[in-house]
Amino acid sequence: MPAKPPVKAVPTGRLDPLDDTDRRIVEELRADGRLSMRGLAERLHISRASAYSRVDRLHRDKVITGYSADVDPERYGFGISAYVYLKISQHSWKTVRRRIREIPEVWHGALVSGDYDLVLLVRAPDAHSLRDLVLNRLQTMPDVTSSHTVLVLDELHSPGE
Repeated sequence: MPAKPPVKAVPTGRLDPLDDTDRRIVEELRADGRLSMRGLAERLHISRASAYSRVDRLHRDKVITGYSADVDPERYGFGISAYVYLKISQHSWKTVRRRIREIPEVWHGALVSGDYDLVLLVRAPDAHSLRDLVLNRLQTMPDVTSSHTVLVLDELHSPGE
């Protein structure tokens, strides 16, 4: 009887479960994305080879999707911040998302449940610029049916904390 060919593993889309070391790697890199592999290995008391292979796997599995710089909005020239809540027409999420991504003052956005459809964290140089952003660029956008703006008075997490 001929030997059966080896069965190839079929990707299931499931990731290997994260262990405590993986989670500690992610936390260290979230705190300092510029940390070297040597520094990471030393902090976690693992070999550099292990640090490299684990970080590579976390990238490959899209657990880690990139790195960014924390920026102080005021020092960067944005003296005022607000959350803008938007209601949009049904089935317009993809179109509105594409338009919103083109607005540099939008620092974060999320599709949410509840009374509004979108929540945007926006930052502007001053009150006049914020007014222009909300009244002339967001509220007049096709498919935006209403908005509600809440000024940010202070933030719980500031860059460099």
